[in-house]
Amino acid sequence: MKLVQCLQLAIALLLLHFICYNASSATFIPADNYLIACGSSQNVTYRGKTFVPDSGHSSFALKTGTSFVASSNSTAPAPIYQSARVFSGIASCKFDIQQQGRHWIRLYFYPIPGQNLTSASITVITDEFVLLHNFTFKNYKGSYLFKEYSVNVTSDSLTLSFIPSNNSVTFINAIEVVSVPDGALPDQALALNPSTPISGLSQLAFETVYRLNMGGPLITADNDTLGRTWENDFKYLHVDSSAVNVSTNPASIKYPATVTAEIAPNWVYATADAMGDANVPNMNFNITWVFSVNPNFSYFVRVHFCDIISTSLNSLVFSLYINDDSAIESLDLSTFTNGLAVPYYRDFVSNSSMQRATDITNATMNGLEILKISNEAKSLDALFSVADLLPESSSKKGKTGIIIGSIVGAVAAFVLIGLCCCCFIQRKSKTIQQGHPWRPLPLYGNSQTMTKMSTTSQKSGTASCISLASTNLGRSFTFQEILDATNKFDENLLLGVGGFGRVYKGTLEDGTKVAVKRGNPRSEQGLAEFRTEIEMLSKLRHRHLVSLIGYCDERSEMVLVYEYMANGPLRSHLYGTDLLPLTWKQRLEICIGAARGLHYLHTGAAQSIIHRDVKTTNILLDENFVAKVADFGLSKTGPSLDQTHVSTAVKGSFGYLDPEYFRRQQLTEKSDVYSFGVVLMEVLCTRPALNPVLPREQVNIAEWAMTWQKKGMLDQIMDSNLIGKVSPASLKKFGETAEKCLAEHGVDRPSMGDVLWNLEYALQLEETSSALSEPEDNSTNHIPGIPLTPLEPFDNSVSIIDVGKSGTDDDAEDAATSAVFSQLVNPRGR
Repeated sequence: MKLVQCLQLAIALLLLHFICYNASSATFIPADNYLIACGSSQNVTYRGKTFVPDSGHSSFALKTGTSFVASSNSTAPAPIYQSARVFSGIASCKFDIQQQGRHWIRLYFYPIPGQNLTSASITVITDEFVLLHNFTFKNYKGSYLFKEYSVNVTSDSLTLSFIPSNNSVTFINAIEVVSVPDGALPDQALALNPSTPISGLSQLAFETVYRLNMGGPLITADNDTLGRTWENDFKYLHVDSSAVNVSTNPASIKYPATVTAEIAPNWVYATADAMGDANVPNMNFNITWVFSVNPNFSYFVRVHFCDIISTSLNSLVFSLYINDDSAIESLDLSTFTNGLAVPYYRDFVSNSSMQRATDITNATMNGLEILKISNEAKSLDALFSVADLLPESSSKKGKTGIIIGSIVGAVAAFVLIGLCCCCFIQRKSKTIQQGHPWRPLPLYGNSQTMTKMSTTSQKSGTASCISLASTNLGRSFTFQEILDATNKFDENLLLGVGGFGRVYKGTLEDGTKVAVKRGNPRSEQGLAEFRTEIEMLSKLRHRHLVSLIGYCDERSEMVLVYEYMANGPLRSHLYGTDLLPLTWKQRLEICIGAARGLHYLHTGAAQSIIHRDVKTTNILLDENFVAKVADFGLSKTGPSLDQTHVSTAVKGSFGYLDPEYFRRQQLTEKSDVYSFGVVLMEVLCTRPALNPVLPREQVNIAEWAMTWQKKGMLDQIMDSNLIGKVSPASLKKFGETAEKCLAEHGVDRPSMGDVLWNLEYALQLEETSSALSEPEDNSTNHIPGIPLTPLEPFDNSVSIIDVGKSGTDDDAEDAATSAVFSQLVNPRGR
């Protein structure tokens, strides 16, 4: 017995020694490790780190004209925020660098009460990069701010400068400057759209925006060798139930030679998200994470994988999408790791929300990092460079003066030549053009600046401005006209709010009612959708599609002007309001109008357009209840003649999504047909497409209504206001049409042209019901003797507008029915 105990003790000691050896060998010791507690009189311990006072560090120099110390011992959220250094002028901190290369710069801010720091303006720059620009806690929702940056230091010192503005003060609570291991952040990554390698990342600055431990707990600096923080991903899931958490013993993670704990700690690879239950009929769906980002910047995206859910190799295959771009197709981790529980990661450069999809039965992700990349101005927070923000020294000014003086003559000559050329071009332009000249419409900031930035954006695949030179956006409004029309954007005229900005009701000088969509320069959502809508609307003209009056490109404003839709979205006339219920004939006519609009999208151009977000809030009604399809922010060009589908990440609104598209990420016109089938059931039953408070079998209107349709008992679930007021024959044809639209597979669904034909037939049945009994019909016959309204022949005059032509609306004779504004939707519902 004693021998067994001795053996057990020996084994335990050996294991302890092994664990301690591996832990110590994995610990990274940075060559530079500055942890500064600003304004503190003593050391501060925070998350396993010891911060020292800024007043007595031997390798740290603080240069400032005026500063004072603020302290609080009770209200601070953590010890590191209990003191601060406050500056009334420009201040700089110089750090001696022992080892050149990438360094973490971590900044801690907390406006200590009683010091009036909430309105302080904070700008922080390094020798080369702008890290933070004009930040203030005044409109910030959090109580404190932590920022993490990564900058490549190529000299023997690093200087941080803090710049107040607007006669304010600036402050800082704590600073970290810590070496980053070589290879932890790469010089090259794969750019998306187009897919091509990008080099030179080591010369750019990064800002950590998101760092997630998928399916696992919060990981703080105590458990990360590089002092990083990894948060749980739950709040970023697009559908909460789409993922389940899985985990394993962190000791079982087997790092290969190419991956170390500096890439990510084993606690990250030991937890993961796998496929969950999204309450859809088929379990082959995707997991989507949604993140708010600034579309004016590119982003470095690192995705961490480790197969801890499989029991054998080659059994887990899935695809990864970043935004709409395919990042990895059919990824089999086994082919890269040659084993289970082996970490693997991939790096990309993109600029929008993170999405992952699969067409197999399971998938996994362990960790995710999203880092903002500095722009052309070497900034992470503005279009201003260091030279724009930091006054130059006298010597630099002197040198600059000499240089300027030596070339002033040449510049003057070029200016004179340029003025002559401009005058010549302007005169020529006036003789050629009639009306207002086309100009770039910036999505953010000053027009000239953004036009310049568009060059960089195109290189990185992230367009930041829209050129109106090749579009047909109608009339050009001055900003004063917009202000007058909306009574200076009176909140009482607000129609709706979306991720890109607000929509206001307006009245032009001639009395025309309009809807004015004003872009929000601080918005980080909906930019891609806004751009897509402009591109679509500038090319489309049809009676049953949203139309566009004009735009305003002045004073750095992004404004689009639509005709006003008096009766708003269809949904508001079905449920949730006190509006009078629609008659059955009105409902049929509205559905027919919407079907005509979608039919035009699918067939009215050389290449079809798939709306991708058909729902009752995107069908708008004018004063005569004529329906128009609106909101083209998610629209996608359809497949070409030699293709059957478009491969793209899933976007749309849950409850309306085509299940085949949801599973396979293969988009076709039949995806719109499915969504329209849901709309038909919503029109009949007057309830939401999804209602989670109902019993499980009733949550999804498509599934619930089809069970009654197959019993031939749709009249049991229809709107009570319609009972006894609908022809049985018309209801039967309507139900058959919806049933075919909601077929599981796209190949079994009708085209929008067929849907339109059947709805018109249902209307004819309703109008003649007093003289006819219910017929025995199917989706292709009609009752002899009933003159059906034929499907409108397609008029080429309403096809896609040619560039440079001022296309006319084929429905000019019915101008009163074209009033519309683009319906705003909740970005989380896309």
